[in-house]
Amino acid sequence: MDTFVQEVLEAYQRDKTRLMDILIDIQAQFGYIPPAVVGQIAEALQVSRVDVEQTLSFYHFFSTTPRGEYAIYLNNSVVANMMGRAKIAKTFEDELGCKFGEVTPDGKVGLFETACIGMSDQEPAALINGVVFPNLTPFRVREIVRDIKAGKSPEEMLTASYGDGQNSSPLIKAVVQNHIYKKGPVLSDDYQPGEALKKIVQMTPEAVIEEVKASNLRGRGGAGFPTGLKWEFCRKFPSKQRYIFCNADEGEPGTFKDRVILTERAQLLLEGMAIAGYAVGATQGILYVRYEYKYLQKHLEEMIRIGHEKGYLGQNIGGKEGFDFDVRIQFGAGAYVCGEESALIESAEGKRGEPRDRPPFPVEKGYLDQPTVVNNVETLCSVVKIILNGGSWYRSFGTEASTGTKVLSVSGDCRYPGIYEVEWGFSVNDILDMVGADVEDVQAVQVGGPSGACIGPDEFDRILCYADLATGGSMIIFNHRRDLLREVILNFTNFFIEESCGSCVPCRMLSVIMRDKLLKILNGHGVYQDLIDLEEWGKIMKANRCGLGQTAPRPILTSLKNFRHLYEERLQDKDFDSGFDLEAAIKDACEATQRTPHLHKPERQETAYENELVGAIGDLL
Repeated sequence: MDTFVQEVLEAYQRDKTRLMDILIDIQAQFGYIPPAVVGQIAEALQVSRVDVEQTLSFYHFFSTTPRGEYAIYLNNSVVANMMGRAKIAKTFEDELGCKFGEVTPDGKVGLFETACIGMSDQEPAALINGVVFPNLTPFRVREIVRDIKAGKSPEEMLTASYGDGQNSSPLIKAVVQNHIYKKGPVLSDDYQPGEALKKIVQMTPEAVIEEVKASNLRGRGGAGFPTGLKWEFCRKFPSKQRYIFCNADEGEPGTFKDRVILTERAQLLLEGMAIAGYAVGATQGILYVRYEYKYLQKHLEEMIRIGHEKGYLGQNIGGKEGFDFDVRIQFGAGAYVCGEESALIESAEGKRGEPRDRPPFPVEKGYLDQPTVVNNVETLCSVVKIILNGGSWYRSFGTEASTGTKVLSVSGDCRYPGIYEVEWGFSVNDILDMVGADVEDVQAVQVGGPSGACIGPDEFDRILCYADLATGGSMIIFNHRRDLLREVILNFTNFFIEESCGSCVPCRMLSVIMRDKLLKILNGHGVYQDLIDLEEWGKIMKANRCGLGQTAPRPILTSLKNFRHLYEERLQDKDFDSGFDLEAAIKDACEATQRTPHLHKPERQETAYENELVGAIGDLL
């Protein structure tokens, strides 16, 4: 063990900012992080043991206890539940003889729940030692357990053909489908790697930024900040070193577009990162990829190698003296909050993924305290097409304020869940028609994932654009068979509670209180004042310092606004109900102590004196 740990530490040059990589490699080797290793890491990196432990304890996929020779992570997202997750979970438990959150007595198999793993178009899905198992059925689970007992590797358990496109390449070998149903400029097949780089070396960095500004490209991660303006801020901030980050940590439930782009258009993405590097004067790029996509690692590393071989990465790119740019991959370890740009930077520095206070902003003080641009996968891919075709060409797509296209991840109750690249300006009704949803049976659409908006049929004519319905790319469709509040809103709310970093009090505490209030209503104890409380408490959540905390109440608030009748029909016709049953609360304690509870005062007998007093008062009257 000591020898392997030392080899890992040396591989990362005992650099404390590479702590995430060190922990990931050790976890992969042993199936957990042995406590004895923590001190060894701390000593080698010259940091305190607490520094290692706080990072280790923050991320979902790290563990200090063995998780089994086969670690099974079953997705518990809304879409997974819709597609039959409950039967899958029960079959795993029945066949293995252990519950979720446990390891079998022989230490061979661990069962664990995890949030959305980016497979909403092929649910229920699970990860087994990092290998993706989509479209699970009870029968398929029994096959998997049989193969586990036979000692087969996860790769040997795969029975379906490999997926389409690069999914079937020797470097991926995944039974995952891309499900690309509509292509636009980003996903088009006419891409020739390196063409945009040949063009920019004939331009000044300032001219590249101006072209991007002319396109009116806005960030595709959800916030929608103008990309060219972000680059300009970074370039103008004085520094000898700058960085480009690609945020591929798509943890928003229902979102899987980046998974497809990383699989099929990785070279397009890398070229976009190089263009960004040239524009702002950065020589290093970091591709931050969520841990759930680690099965793409060899593929992405090969795309980087090819980039060096073809001269798209490395030194003097395109023959331009001084145009040096390289990319390394940084994997996360399971933390939705790392999708926030400053939390992502913290994670890449080997720390807990806690958002930073701003200002300063990353373009001024980001990775290693240097100016840093953080762009979404789709944003960087769009940059390549803008350079090739011009900013005015890009503005010909979409609307005046929302130019270009948007790659959507559509899932839920529809015939064709998958990837659709559309121009900004489509209505929700257009999307429902496109994906084969029964419009008459659609109860609600969640636009933008849990942090977005839950809308009903009276709003399906709304337009996808920054001025109306902005979205990072997720759309989940729910028909009338779904209990919207219990199955969807409660799930989303629990997701935000689980993924909170815990730094801000409202996010840490009030989100739990709001969830409990929702449960009170769902369990039949709600009164009208509870709805008012939820609305008022939701306003307080704006005090949180990052987008996760600020949007955590949105599942409740948007459903309360658009589906108020679902709440009201569960309310009682009275002013107050604590929902607390005192007798039930003390039942176990009384049984254990063999005591009889005295919950009601016995009937009181008046004394003789009281009777005389009452009689005297009567005589006076």
